[in-house]
Amino acid sequence: MSCLCIITARGGSKRIPRKNIKDFLGKPIIAYSISAALEAGIFDEVMVSTDDPEIADVSRKFGAKIPFMRSEFASSDYASTRDVLLEVLREYDKLGRTFDFFSCIYPTAPFVTPEKLRNAFSLLKDSSADEITPVIQFSYPPQRAFVIKDGGLLYQYPEYESSRSQDLEPIYHDCGQFYFYRTDIYRGLSKGTGKRLPLIMPEEETQDIDNFSDWAIAEIKYRRFILKE
Repeated sequence: MSCLCIITARGGSKRIPRKNIKDFLGKPIIAYSISAALEAGIFDEVMVSTDDPEIADVSRKFGAKIPFMRSEFASSDYASTRDVLLEVLREYDKLGRTFDFFSCIYPTAPFVTPEKLRNAFSLLKDSSADEITPVIQFSYPPQRAFVIKDGGLLYQYPEYESSRSQDLEPIYHDCGQFYFYRTDIYRGLSKGTGKRLPLIMPEEETQDIDNFSDWAIAEIKYRRFILKE
């Protein structure tokens, strides 16, 4: 069974300029995603989809393939991740290469490890699911959320006003690190089960990196929980 790794890294990041190759504790942040994918030992190819020559050069330096550059459409602010992934799969079709499975890994995901990738791939292969999504539990129950209306503070879900936090059903959100898919089902070429399985991640090994404050927090977490400094 063949498996492709697609790391999505366009050059036009706005909130953190040159985000995908910015230094993260001594090396470009994209290098963490590339290294984790290569060391996992489960991929037939680890590639980076980018429109940026500098990102392409950095990615090659750390061992990723750049068999083609991303199109202008797939590099625009309006292109979705799905647009990017489908373009990559089509370009591989042109090269005569197809894959049974593929993973999308984000380029700013330093907490991704080879072990997590191997676990996710095994979970998908050994199940009837179409997709694996890493998730993390909300640290505070969203059922107890407030909204502001006409200047007043109201429970968004008043039916839970008297509920204890520990009695509420856990709710999870996407970690924003990586995903695994069955290729033909993702492309709509085969009918799937519609089932998505979770891979639950520890809070200390997840961090959205959307601004400079997020970046600083991610470095602190990485030092503390990964490097054990």
